Amino acid sequence: MTIQQNPPPRFRDSFAQNSIYLLPNSFTLAALFSAFFAITQAMHGNYETAAIAVFISMLLDGMDGRIARWTNSQSAFGEQLDSLADMVSFGVAPALIAYKWQLWQFGKFGYSVAFIYCACAALRLALFNTLIGKVDKRWFIGIPSPTAAALIVGMIWVNHSYGEIPFASWICLIITLFAGLSMVVQIPFWSFKEVNVRQKVPFYTMIMFMLVLAVVTLEPSLALFLFFLAYSLSGYVMYLWKCLKKRRNTQAV
Repeated sequence: MTIQQNPPPRFRDSFAQNSIYLLPNSFTLAALFSAFFAITQAMHGNYETAAIAVFISMLLDGMDGRIARWTNSQSAFGEQLDSLADMVSFGVAPALIAYKWQLWQFGKFGYSVAFIYCACAALRLALFNTLIGKVDKRWFIGIPSPTAAALIVGMIWVNHSYGEIPFASWICLIITLFAGLSMVVQIPFWSFKEVNVRQKVPFYTMIMFMLVLAVVTLEPSLALFLFFLAYSLSGYVMYLWKCLKKRRNTQAV
């Protein structure tokens, strides 16, 4: 009795099964290229261009997932590619730019701070992937890696927009360390996922939006840096407020 074996899959069929969605992954690759461009610009001393390139990478990264959902083209390949691109865009690129800009002056200590940020970004992305569907979508545990990257490159952009910041090397050291550790701290931060852009809003909301847009247009570097700094501090403020409230309630009892 002979055992009939299934014929090996043809190359064309195997290639078709491994096909990917073009549109969302194109945005992911564009974000990766923007991060690579930022690194190369930092190597040549063009730090302002490098900072803007990281912000462009953030914009492209925010678009690929939404486009995938709108076009119903989500895939496991896209998720993995997005995570790898995020590691380069918001982990490796900001760390290298910060080190090349100011941290090199601290020798091994500055090198260690840059690596701590890079390692925390990797831990943050890995933690985010494992917590999908397990935590409340309204909150992030630790600040997202794009926010951490925005703190670093936003600081560099402000420095080149308004002149040399006093004690720039120390500020860079503190911001880089703060951004890295804030990614892995076990404190919730609001995710903004409750905001429904399709829902009707009062008319004054559009006026406020236009004012914010005007401020960002006039002073983009300072406005973006202050926004991400305020967001990064919001989780700590909320955590301290809850601790104080809990302590007061305990004393009252």
